[in-house]
Amino acid sequence: MAIEPSTSAAAAAAAATFAVDANSTEPWSARVRTLTRLGRHREALALLRHGDPSPPPHALALPAAVISCAALSLTSSVAQIHALAAKRGLLPAADAYLLSALLTSYSRLGLLPLAHQLLDEMPLPSTPHTTLRTAFNSVISGCALHALPAACFAVFRRMRAASVRFDAVTLLALVPAAPQGVVPQVHALAARAGLAAETSVANCLISTYARGGAAGAALARQVFDEMPLASRDLVSWNAVLSAHAQNGLAVDALELYRRMRGPGGGGVEPDAVTLVGVLSSCAHLGARGVGLGVERYVRERLPGFRANVQLCNALINFHARCGGLPQAQQLFDEMPRKSIVSWTALITGYGMHGHADIAINLFEKMVSEGIRPDNVVMVGLLSACSHAGMYNEGRKYFSAMESAYRLRPTLEHYTCMVDLLGRAGRMDEARELIASMPMPADGAVWGALLGACKIHKNVEVGKEAFEHVVKLEPSNVGYYVLMSNIYTDTGQLDGVAKVRAMMRERGLKKEPGCSYVEHKGRVHLFMADDHSHPQAKRIYELVVRLEQMVKEKADVAGDGMSGCKEKEATPQVGFHSEKLAVAFGLLNTEAGSEIVVIKNLRVCGDCHLFLKSVSAIVNRAFLVRDASRFHRFEHGVCSCKDYW
Repeated sequence: MAIEPSTSAAAAAAAATFAVDANSTEPWSARVRTLTRLGRHREALALLRHGDPSPPPHALALPAAVISCAALSLTSSVAQIHALAAKRGLLPAADAYLLSALLTSYSRLGLLPLAHQLLDEMPLPSTPHTTLRTAFNSVISGCALHALPAACFAVFRRMRAASVRFDAVTLLALVPAAPQGVVPQVHALAARAGLAAETSVANCLISTYARGGAAGAALARQVFDEMPLASRDLVSWNAVLSAHAQNGLAVDALELYRRMRGPGGGGVEPDAVTLVGVLSSCAHLGARGVGLGVERYVRERLPGFRANVQLCNALINFHARCGGLPQAQQLFDEMPRKSIVSWTALITGYGMHGHADIAINLFEKMVSEGIRPDNVVMVGLLSACSHAGMYNEGRKYFSAMESAYRLRPTLEHYTCMVDLLGRAGRMDEARELIASMPMPADGAVWGALLGACKIHKNVEVGKEAFEHVVKLEPSNVGYYVLMSNIYTDTGQLDGVAKVRAMMRERGLKKEPGCSYVEHKGRVHLFMADDHSHPQAKRIYELVVRLEQMVKEKADVAGDGMSGCKEKEATPQVGFHSEKLAVAFGLLNTEAGSEIVVIKNLRVCGDCHLFLKSVSAIVNRAFLVRDASRFHRFEHGVCSCKDYW
């Protein structure tokens, strides 16, 4: 048999193995199969060549030989074994194992026409049903491996037309290959066949549905909820958690994690994959309590976690996005091996906190260690420059993307640059950059310009940006609110009325501002002018007292007090949610401890000035995460340096 030449070392090793085992009762063909199973493919083929030539290679050795040839990418050798088997009458249908090995090998090697030809040659009426199913499954899997969904379903239709019953193996290849709109139909077929409840099939459906956004996550949850409790394994929990975490459904992901850890979890313990998804959701929500509980579990139950780069990255991202920069830095320093995601998480974290100088130093250190920047880290770096008003540095790194790092700027990078230029008051330069973009500007780009117009009260450029952004994102209520605020700040009440009329016509309502504080394992949520909290009376009394103290301090300071004119010019806006959250924190936490508040919208100017003043009056630090960044209020100043 003319198998392609193997290395002399492998041949010698196989010969030695054969000589040593000469008195063994195990047939040499069985030893070929053993070597293949152990991944010692060259030795398996050498033994096939140099074994006892009489009788010819046993049929039981041929499937293993085919698999070894495929593993070594020996295409012609697979064809030789195919020809030998056909000559000996083992094909096209007599040997199911050999048939499966050949079809799988042709598929792995990308020789799908040969796989289809072998399938076509099978005599359907005389071939055992299980052999036919194995053959069809192998070809469907091969088409799926090479991302040929149309071919997958063409073979599946042939399988159905030939009255060959599909099984779980068929579905495990077919479901991931199906276009998102077709998955429910395959799901229905699986349910009618009684296969949808099988753990492997259900897990596959959950993972595939998860690719369909929020709607797909809902279908994934439905599959999961319909699974018997005993059938839910770790893969099931991980799949449904990831479906929600990856689609921005962080609240649902944490609720699922709570169920998993409770009696409804069936005793399934989370692993690193579970915890990465949970930490991602904690970072998204600012759920410090849950995230810190996850970290305790990691340190107690996964002592070697620092070697798991993905898990460490998730922990760094969690701490950075929940106000724990020192903890994020410590974890980063302790990692024995770092990926670009590790650097990105820390750089982005420092940028969100307004520490652009540290973010830039980290970036330069990353580059000096030979890690090539990618588009994601550049977004974090440019965003850091924008938050800190570092115009020159932002321009430098944006230019370096193509010249130094061979990265083509995307819409996200242009959004960062428009934001940087706009915040710096360089409106004309921002508009010129938009005009020079190689792709049409999207809503985020025009929205960044509109946000800058709010900061600088620029009505004319604001109107231009608003006209573009409402065409691109007509249902994004935030842009209408921004334009209305620009008109309000410049005293153009007709413009305010016009924008509000547009919102009414389109059925849009302003998203209510809300802030929350975690205390003793509970989340305390506050809305503007909300009196539903059990401590509402004390909270409002404290806010009123603090407002009076701020006013008295401003009166004593007179015009010389930084921000006093801003305070006098700013109308009282009532009890915004962040004021209520901070007051709750002051009433319920120990003196000297930091109060962390998470807010869904941007902090307004009045609340920003209020929190600065209160931090000095009560000698407490407040860390507020709003929609775009962190503000740390301490000793009467904010970490953003009033640049936000």
